[in-house]
Amino acid sequence: MTTARYTIVSADGHVGADRPDYKEYLESRWHEEFDVWNDSFVNPFGDLENPDADRNWDSARRQRELEADGIAAEVLFPNTVPPFFPSGGLVARPPDTPTELEQRTAGLRAHNRWLAEFCAELPGRRAGLAQVFANDPDQVAADIAWAAENGLKGILLSAIPPDSHLVGLWSPRYDPIWAAAQHHDIVVAQHGGQGVPELEDAPRFVWLMEVPFFANRTLWHLIIGGVFERFPRLRFTMTEQSVGWVPEVLARMDNIWESWTKTGAVGVMRSEGEQLPHPPSYYFHRNVWMGSSFTTPKEAVSIAEMGHTRAMWGADFPHDEGTYPYTTEALQYSFHTWEEESLKDLLGRTAAQVYGLDYEELANLDIGPEASDVATPLDAIPDTKCLAFRLI
Repeated sequence: MTTARYTIVSADGHVGADRPDYKEYLESRWHEEFDVWNDSFVNPFGDLENPDADRNWDSARRQRELEADGIAAEVLFPNTVPPFFPSGGLVARPPDTPTELEQRTAGLRAHNRWLAEFCAELPGRRAGLAQVFANDPDQVAADIAWAAENGLKGILLSAIPPDSHLVGLWSPRYDPIWAAAQHHDIVVAQHGGQGVPELEDAPRFVWLMEVPFFANRTLWHLIIGGVFERFPRLRFTMTEQSVGWVPEVLARMDNIWESWTKTGAVGVMRSEGEQLPHPPSYYFHRNVWMGSSFTTPKEAVSIAEMGHTRAMWGADFPHDEGTYPYTTEALQYSFHTWEEESLKDLLGRTAAQVYGLDYEELANLDIGPEASDVATPLDAIPDTKCLAFRLI
């Protein structure tokens, strides 16, 4: 039986309050400092200063535009700048001092309170991710409990830059985070753009070239660090950092693992008792999902190679490089040859399962592009900045 429409759960949406509105979500002891910070802050993000910036916080406008574009639900990462941050939350480095950690944690918690209210305005259709820093794992565990109690579906945990004072995420030091996420059955998510070391005066192009690697490395840190062996029910997602690199990395890790399993060494390096009982790809296919945003035809091939049930499509709303308002055209362009059941998984069913949304209820909303339209090859590329149509 053919399904009339695809039910889309975008695995990559971005939201946040208008910066002055965060004040009411801060504890009162921070209000004076907030006023000083807010008055002096210079926003480096042009999209947060233009007339369409209210898509980040105007619930009615956001949902109206998403539904018109065929998107029924979404996973929500931050976009606007939380209190006391020097830049956006997605690209901010971990705090370096206890004072900075306390201040910026207060800012993150203000965002998280706002986000819980924003998600509650549309129950079952917004999977919000609470922002946390990894500096104090016990504090993060408490924030995870709060997130679960307040209806959020996961946490956004930044990658650790190699020049940070913090130890890498492979360390058992972070076990309280994984234990709390597993206990409360919520997702640990990472977004592209995180974990970059200080590059001094490097050109922006250099930064863009190196950003993917420093985010990607979290995958092998968690797998090789035994995190998924110790916490087998932990769900980890990696969003907007492409997919094409994954099969090669898994193959490389499996080759090293097999060499150590057979000989106890790779070249002159011995395993020293740190061997995993299963190959790394085993943990990936059990515990990890990739969020693929504004997917190109080439990336669609990589998803099929990796295994489509480990991927979740994302619109990247409201960013200019996202698919709005040409989501149907983007899907036609990249997926018109795909089988319907596989595409149902990629576009919504998998994300709903991972983030704890009711897929059948979403399907009953009857929102989404018709399957027959997506199966029709695109006849003309729309005039858009959307990166799904890049490198044509």
